[in-house]
Amino acid sequence: MLTYNQAFYQLKELLQPLYDPNEAAAISHLLLEHITGLTKMERLDKRDILFTEEQQQLFDGKAKELIRGKPIQYVTNSAWFLGKEFYVNEQVLIPRPETEELTAWITQEITNHKSQIINILDIGTGSGCIPISLKLALPHSNIASCDISVEALKVAQVNASRLNAAINFLQLDFLDFEEHNNLGIYDVIVSNPPYIPAEEKERLHSNVRDYEPALALFVPDNDALVFYKAIAFFGKDHLGKNGSIYCELDAAHAEECSALFEAVGYKNVEIKKDMHGNWRMLKAELGIGNQE
Repeated sequence: MLTYNQAFYQLKELLQPLYDPNEAAAISHLLLEHITGLTKMERLDKRDILFTEEQQQLFDGKAKELIRGKPIQYVTNSAWFLGKEFYVNEQVLIPRPETEELTAWITQEITNHKSQIINILDIGTGSGCIPISLKLALPHSNIASCDISVEALKVAQVNASRLNAAINFLQLDFLDFEEHNNLGIYDVIVSNPPYIPAEEKERLHSNVRDYEPALALFVPDNDALVFYKAIAFFGKDHLGKNGSIYCELDAAHAEECSALFEAVGYKNVEIKKDMHGNWRMLKAELGIGNQE
């Protein structure tokens, strides 16, 4: 049996062909915490404790998955988003910091400017991290969330149940405009849609390319804004007066996406940088008079 300390350094070394030393160390700590239930500091005090037989078997199996490039979040079925733990598997994207920033932006603006009950639609449920986080922060809101993937919706429902968030989940293909008839009128529409051109697939890190769901990542090479177009036109008929759309963006198409919403007739179109200085978020307002 390995000690906690031996297991950490063994895994860190095995992961360094795939990750830089700091990331390899972070992943190793996460797996050890998952297996032992002890934090990094707690394990430092018990570094010479031996794995139990069950822990050793778990470590050996999950280490093999990590060495093949499987993301730690899928190995542990756990990802953190705005301070809450979400269940994830390979049917959904791993929640990312940029999406946290988008969700926090929405929460702040609604909290600052609206006190009445509001209706929100999230397009592209995935793990449910956006709609569930909004519901927890804005309990007065009514939130619906749609996805084409039945398997993704199952994951989101698990998370909503665990976190006690009442969300109306809907299975539909948002690019099928006839299915828009199944949706209502909303004060806020939010989406982190697929936006990576298929031709860029090989440029992605293998742990994204080989494990995260292609359905949630890629769009046709000749139409990178296909989802943004659908969202912009949908909003014209499904946003209430003074309603707003918030989207996560591909920085490479941020200006183009902003121009699209302006061309469709939205007001006060704003793109915002993330913590790394990349243009990764958009807000567009419907404006009074766009809907009768």
